[in-house]
Amino acid sequence: MNRWLVVSISLSLLQMAATAKVFASGDFTEINRSRSENPVSISGSNRYGTDRTYSSAGFIDLNNAFFKPFGTNGRTCASCHVPTEGWAITPKGIKERFEKTAGMDPVFRLVDGANSPLADVSTVEKRRRAYSMLLNKANIRVGIGIPADAEFELVEADDPYGFASAAELSLFRRPMPTTNLKFISAVMWEGRETTLDPTSIDCIYGTTTCFSPISFDLSTQANHATLGHAEALADLTQAERDEIVAFEMGLFTAQVKDNAAGSLTDDGARGGSRTLIDQVYYFGMNDTLAGDYRTGKPFNPIVISLYDTWTRFSSRSRDSREKARGAIARGQALFNNKPIKIRGVKGINDDLGVDVLTGTCTTCHNTPNSGNHSTPMPLDIGISDASRRAPDMPLYTLRNKTTGETIQTTDPGRALITGRWKDIGRFKGPVLRALASRPPYFHDGSAKDIAAAIDFYNTRFSIGLTDREKADLAAFLAAL
Repeated sequence: MNRWLVVSISLSLLQMAATAKVFASGDFTEINRSRSENPVSISGSNRYGTDRTYSSAGFIDLNNAFFKPFGTNGRTCASCHVPTEGWAITPKGIKERFEKTAGMDPVFRLVDGANSPLADVSTVEKRRRAYSMLLNKANIRVGIGIPADAEFELVEADDPYGFASAAELSLFRRPMPTTNLKFISAVMWEGRETTLDPTSIDCIYGTTTCFSPISFDLSTQANHATLGHAEALADLTQAERDEIVAFEMGLFTAQVKDNAAGSLTDDGARGGSRTLIDQVYYFGMNDTLAGDYRTGKPFNPIVISLYDTWTRFSSRSRDSREKARGAIARGQALFNNKPIKIRGVKGINDDLGVDVLTGTCTTCHNTPNSGNHSTPMPLDIGISDASRRAPDMPLYTLRNKTTGETIQTTDPGRALITGRWKDIGRFKGPVLRALASRPPYFHDGSAKDIAAAIDFYNTRFSIGLTDREKADLAAFLAAL
């Protein structure tokens, strides 16, 4: 059976498979099914263990518009947001689809699945080359042009696929997960679906910069995705948009079992996904700069507390499970407390006017027990710098129209939305829960695993992590 959701599932097929763990809509391991046609939860396996998704609705509605094809190319939302892959996609899953369908699955479409919309896909081997970024990094090509009124212009596009221009830069990005959306404050990597609303109560502290409710932006995003990714010929109806958004907003996913540590709710731990449904979150919660918007309390860097009860487990224990639990607890402590000298980050150092800001991982990942920004906070930490350019990525040379200064980047990020020079390379951070389920990491998939992501931060900010500290941090991040 396929590992991905087929474009349409009939009610009769669902009923026939009501007691099965594997059925036509995908290879969902360890599905707990109710007596209805919809599962109570969906689980997926990853290299570290098992995740599980629950819905605030009490079941996962497989008849939702999320799983229905509204476009012309056979895709659904689930084509790029697979429940068993952290509601995103992974190279492993994409490669399996390619081999099973000879590259004809709906995810393989020229519009954005190919390295260039002009690629030759007439044979299996040509499709393998044309879809290499999707196959190797699970990256989708996003085409965005430079705004006419931008403060910068394109000097050169070094595109290995020979397509990109100022009218449409080719940007290779990871699809963001459509779960745990309760905890996000901006939609899309560069926030292009995040809109301002002067009537909203979600405003940056002390300013009149106010943002639309996330549900509003997700509704717009669902429609834009259907028109673009699914190549629909008409907008979604409001009812269809509402149905998709309600479904997405009700999903909660987290790691529930670790291969080494076992259940992530044993011995008083509070990992897993069930508790996420009732976890409190609001705009400006524990904001790094202004403090908590509602309580007025100052920023608390102790953001993650899921594994406090596991601090009693020693690395010297003879019990392998206890040793693994101790590593996760130590990793949590490092995440909350390890000092980081933050330098050269656009969105922090320039906005605050400080050369060096001493912080921790939680300076940016400030939302309690989810790890997201609680306000829109696009940052440039150097992911798209020319020095990190891989041979499979385009490289763009941009010039400031006023100063003549040039910069090279693999993705201008937020600047393609605002047109501002200072926004080049700025992206939002993701919710960290269920991180283990959706490698590779960063917006461009440039970190193949959690260890590689940790190495980037350790090098970028000269943190000085020891090998044991790296391993402990990886164990913790994999347990989120």
